Amino acid sequence: MSDAAQVPLILASASPRRLALLQQIGVDPRHLIPADLDETPLRGESPRALATRLARSKARAVREQANGQPELADCVVLAADTVVAVGRRILPKAETIDQAEACLGLLSGRGHRVYTGLAVALPGGSLRHKIVETRVRFKKLSRQEGDDYLASGEWRGKAGGYAIQGLAGAFVVKLTGSYPNVVGLPLYETASLLSGAGIDVRALWRDPLRLPA
Repeated sequence: MSDAAQVPLILASASPRRLALLQQIGVDPRHLIPADLDETPLRGESPRALATRLARSKARAVREQANGQPELADCVVLAADTVVAVGRRILPKAETIDQAEACLGLLSGRGHRVYTGLAVALPGGSLRHKIVETRVRFKKLSRQEGDDYLASGEWRGKAGGYAIQGLAGAFVVKLTGSYPNVVGLPLYETASLLSGAGIDVRALWRDPLRLPA
């Protein structure tokens, strides 16, 4: 059971990492409704544009679902999408060991960028969004380090084939920007968007039983 105050919020994600990050700042969404969308990049689409488009599309899709259900109609919808890129090359969410190995080869010894698109859809239909960028540099990985990480299986389903909050944190030599952004949800920007949508995060800290008006 979370100590966070439950608020009329739908998190449009099945990610346990995003839920844990929200709860870290005292926000416990009333509902979890992941959006099932094709996340394939469009031809020529930049990493920043992809993260923004997918976050907005997820928020709109779940907003449409919520509008058709009276018990969800008053909820704010929060959606996010995280993209890892080396230059303009978008790295996949690794599902096979070959994909993960290719990602590690691209990340080893060089910098990359992590973009998270955020979108909030209000009951009235308006939508607000932000894009957050973090720069990360990995050490030059030895063959043994790469093989050991691949053997861990931690890469599976992770954007760019790694989880910074897990074993791969040992590879990071430099990070510029938001750390929780790399995990999957930049907290400062999320709190700002929610406040603009009527969910006063800091008010929840003062009175955990208070619900937004």
